[in-house]
Amino acid sequence: MTGETIPCPDVRMHGRSTQRRAVGALLDRLRTHGAGLVVTGEPGAGRTTLLTWAAHAFTAGPVLHLTAGPRTPPPPGPGTHTWLPDQGADPHTLLETWRAAAGGRPLLVCADDAHLWSPAARAALGAAAGLLPGTGRVGLLVSVAGHRPHDAEFARLPVLRLDPLTRPQAATLLDEATGGDLDPAVRAELLAEADGNPALLLALVRRLSPAELRGHHPLPTPPADAATLADAAGGALTGLAPDEDTRTLLLTVAAAVAAADGPHVDAGLVHRALRHLRPGAPDPAAHVPGPLLLSDGTLRFRSTLVRRAVHALAEPGRRRAAHRALARALEADGHRLPALLHRSWSLTGPAPLLAGRLAAEASDTAAPVSHRLRATALARAAELTPDGPARAERRTAAAEQALLAGEPERARRLLAPARGHAAPAAVRGRAELVSGLTELRDGPVDDAHQSLLLAASLLAAHDPGQAARATLAAADAAWAAGDLTACLATLGTDTGPGDVVRDHRSGMRALLEGHLDRAAAPLGQVVARAGTDDRPETLLRSAAAALLLGEVDAARRAGARALAAARHLGSDALVPQALEYLAYAELRAGRHAQARAHAEEGLRTALRTGRRNTAAHHHAALALAASIDEEPDVVARHVDAALTTARRHGLAQAATLAQWAAARADLGRGRPLDAADRLALLVLPGPRRGHFAVWRLAVPCFVEAAVLTGRHADARTLLADFAGWAAFGAGPQSVAQLARCRALLAPPARADALYRQVLARHDETGGDFERARTALLYGKWLRRRRRPKEARDQLGTALAGFERSGAGVWAEQTRGELRAIGAATRGTGTGALARLTPQQLRIARQVAEGATNREVALSLAVSTRTVDYHLRKVFAALGVRSRVELARMVDEAEKTAGEVRGTTVEPRGRAAGL
Repeated sequence: MTGETIPCPDVRMHGRSTQRRAVGALLDRLRTHGAGLVVTGEPGAGRTTLLTWAAHAFTAGPVLHLTAGPRTPPPPGPGTHTWLPDQGADPHTLLETWRAAAGGRPLLVCADDAHLWSPAARAALGAAAGLLPGTGRVGLLVSVAGHRPHDAEFARLPVLRLDPLTRPQAATLLDEATGGDLDPAVRAELLAEADGNPALLLALVRRLSPAELRGHHPLPTPPADAATLADAAGGALTGLAPDEDTRTLLLTVAAAVAAADGPHVDAGLVHRALRHLRPGAPDPAAHVPGPLLLSDGTLRFRSTLVRRAVHALAEPGRRRAAHRALARALEADGHRLPALLHRSWSLTGPAPLLAGRLAAEASDTAAPVSHRLRATALARAAELTPDGPARAERRTAAAEQALLAGEPERARRLLAPARGHAAPAAVRGRAELVSGLTELRDGPVDDAHQSLLLAASLLAAHDPGQAARATLAAADAAWAAGDLTACLATLGTDTGPGDVVRDHRSGMRALLEGHLDRAAAPLGQVVARAGTDDRPETLLRSAAAALLLGEVDAARRAGARALAAARHLGSDALVPQALEYLAYAELRAGRHAQARAHAEEGLRTALRTGRRNTAAHHHAALALAASIDEEPDVVARHVDAALTTARRHGLAQAATLAQWAAARADLGRGRPLDAADRLALLVLPGPRRGHFAVWRLAVPCFVEAAVLTGRHADARTLLADFAGWAAFGAGPQSVAQLARCRALLAPPARADALYRQVLARHDETGGDFERARTALLYGKWLRRRRRPKEARDQLGTALAGFERSGAGVWAEQTRGELRAIGAATRGTGTGALARLTPQQLRIARQVAEGATNREVALSLAVSTRTVDYHLRKVFAALGVRSRVELARMVDEAEKTAGEVRGTTVEPRGRAAGL
């Protein structure tokens, strides 16, 4: 924004930075020419708030609030209020009126809720909008509801959509509305119930009493009743259903979604149900009312809030009739589980027989039904069950399915009654198991450890297999916490012969006790199961075992199969975990771009499915991937995000990985002192040492940083332990890394030969990045011994390796070494382009050739957001403001460098001996 648009402390918005930037750009353009923008979103998304924010932010001229039809109170904030007649107006006359109101200055016109205007008024406004580019400095912001079709009158204007808030954004809004004085369980429930709609979230807060908000009294059921939904929807429901046929259609679609895997329902099913309700009812596909959207034979509501409100506000008898009609239609089609669900919703009291049939059908693993729908059916079966123990068992089963569906908060809500002492031990054990697994991925891992140990104790006599599973999960929790003693104690219990749980536990225990020879066989059995078992849980264990053994290719294969299996089964909870193992395997193999791709997808999935601990691991993986190439603030952002959750939930493993990433970024940028200080806390013996199974990964970085800063003694203390770890085969690069550490610490008489041996090791194992790091260190060593020609060869090889692996910051460090011996690097452009990092230069060249940001991202195997970030840096570094200017500058620089392009380095003078 320019100085004419300013931040607005008077108008609070959460999670709308992208939309505010778009509106701010429009306001800035009004300095020179007219422009318009349509703001849309479902009811309660904040359209009016955004227009109010724009009115406060615009200081270059007057603000005009435009309304058509009945005169309403003016909105809060600056500006005048005027009315457009319902019969419309000539667009040229309208523009002249606006220009007169502007008084020679830029003018902002805000037209809120234009979808409620008369057709003539909308047509006049739309025609005036089409004339804006040639009318001078008039800007138009039009707000229209996203739960209705877009008006053709505004088709010429660009559209800005307000999507639901993300969970962190909604949490910030909730904390601000309540002063943060909320019970954690209530907070989680409200966030889940609002589903990212800010108006609904605030309506929920208004409904609840202070005692309910603080958890002293139970929440009402449901938290969002009909009145609360209507409060959030405001006037959005007005005029949606003008006749009986439309009202019945909307209710039937809303009821059908309740037993569907997603917001879409089959239009044919709806039509068959309508014929049961109203013989001769028209086919909904023939005339789709505005709130609905027909696509590929399916119907859905344009707005989730409107759908929920339509269902909740319907008269109970009509609602039950719609469910009965849907049950009859589904029964005729042979869809037993959704038919039973709809039949259950047509009842008003306990129904033990139907509850039994519903639970049995939902528990049939052979049925092609999603975990989410199974959870819904089992929860409904529990509601219809009068018997206490049976009800607790069904709620627990529903929680198990909700957890597999990636809905941990729903699982927590279902578990609360089942964990009471009145339930049988087997049910309580299953409930504690689900609770512990939930906390393991989204809570304090020490709490998860205790819940899982209790689950194992309760299940031992009733279900030994589940007890063994709980014990291994408890060991996972202790592992995540970095509690070696607890991990060993948990792994010490025997679970019987021949299963993946036993093999994994015995292999992990041997590994942690230092018996590396005894660990290989059982862990190898776990890895081998990836070739014969298609269950995602088993495949994830195989991937974890392969990582422990350093078999990164096997880990990648098992992780990829686990990912495919989880997606096939609809187990959203396991997808981010599979992507986590894939990301770490790619990092261990030195494939940072692939690791970034997996971690970015994993982070999105983890946040969507409420798995904050898994998200912390993905942030750590992204920090490690970014540490070789990205700007420092990108690394810092991921490190901070990982550490924030790691510190709150006791995730020692994720914290160690994140801190290693920060140190590696320091080392790559030529700050070995900072790197050595960070890494010393992680790798040197003592109470503050990093995670027991992770700190060795950082040893090669510490040895390098310690030698560069004169801390040779500290580096030598680690070599014996690292040598044993490398001999175990802990990773494809570990043997070469150990040899590099020895070369760094060797006296000059031996170092030369050792460096050559290290390079030979790298040639055997592959890995461009690690080989380039060795070549860089060898080149530095040669330069300092006044052997410039050999140094130039090694440094040139290192530069090529870093560029090939996308390690931009390490490439820049290598160029500095080349400049120190009088060699000029090629391929980075001349003049102004020399100020760009290698990644920025690659992006600049592709953009100059006409590639879109998405095409560049696909070419470089990075995210579009990363390209956007680097492109902004390129524009700032080169002082250009458009892609045209960038293309011109790149073209001129390439022509200047054309006669010398083609080799890697060349001598620049007689400073080679420096």
